[in-house]
Amino acid sequence: MTTLPDRPNTALLVIDVQNGVMAGAHRRDQVIATIDTLIGRARAAGVPVVWVQHQDEDLVPGTESWAWVPELKRLDAEPLVAKSYRDSFEDTDLESVLAGQGVGSLVVTGAQTDFCVRSTLHGALARGYDATLVADAHTTEDLTAYGAPAPERVIAHTNLYWSGQHAPGRRGGTVSSAELTFQG
Repeated sequence: MTTLPDRPNTALLVIDVQNGVMAGAHRRDQVIATIDTLIGRARAAGVPVVWVQHQDEDLVPGTESWAWVPELKRLDAEPLVAKSYRDSFEDTDLESVLAGQGVGSLVVTGAQTDFCVRSTLHGALARGYDATLVADAHTTEDLTAYGAPAPERVIAHTNLYWSGQHAPGRRGGTVSSAELTFQG
């Protein structure tokens, strides 16, 4: 249903599952295990896995906090997109990576729900992609000290409002990892 012509393929997007981002993440271990399972299923189906890695003053390239969590292993052939903004498309080569693989639909996982995941979902839909959020494969840290809702509420609310997202010729939506099927 994507509005991107000649882009019938789907890709799994893994956003910012880095040591510094995941250190205080809600349900950290469960979310990482779910993403790892999805990566394996995508690879088995021949679906591209695209890794997005944030860098800024807190996530300095080459540091331990910037590195991927050790539970996830990126294959050398899988694209790696470096970003400095919340939207994974903003000032990156993500669009050209996806275009090169004929991708018009994204399955989104990662962190943080209320920052980079949410911004990337909206960025994808605005750029013509279908964007499906895996409801149990994204997380955030506890920011209640700053007035934010508790992490489980942020995650639940994001799943709720994204489940009905759509735009002309494009659709959002959520799916549980158990219900998700990849077709290469």
